[in-house]
Amino acid sequence: MKNIVFILVSLLLFSCNTSAQNKNKKEKFTVTKTDAEWKAELNSNEYNVLRKAGTERAFSSKLNKNYKKGVYACAACGTPLFKSDYKYDSGSGWPSFDREIEGNVSFSTDKKLGYTRVEEHCATCGGHLGHVFNDGPKSTGERHCVNGVALEFVPSENN
Repeated sequence: MKNIVFILVSLLLFSCNTSAQNKNKKEKFTVTKTDAEWKAELNSNEYNVLRKAGTERAFSSKLNKNYKKGVYACAACGTPLFKSDYKYDSGSGWPSFDREIEGNVSFSTDKKLGYTRVEEHCATCGGHLGHVFNDGPKSTGERHCVNGVALEFVPSENN
């Protein structure tokens, strides 16, 4: 009986990794603003997605079916995030990309729905973009499922 209690206590001690341990780990972003500044700068939909990690309604973004050449930048700070060459139609209802512009997107763990997902943010301002899933095309296997309202499309000059 003592062995079972010892094993259970040991498992509890070694598996404790609470969110309280992660609250002090704040990522540093080069663009930082107060909540009031973000509210003044972004429209209500942009603010909800980029600053409050909301999700826009599926099939509501005009960027979902945009196939012009260019770059998709952060709607909050203008950082280039995805190239049009990385975009594909996933059928999910949100703009989807098979990869990001390396170094411009940061990733974290999201457990808000009761299971673990990879959340992605603008690496410059920390704006919530969407999530990454492992059901993408063969090129990378990744599907970056991004809220269109978090993006600004910048067409290339060679369109």
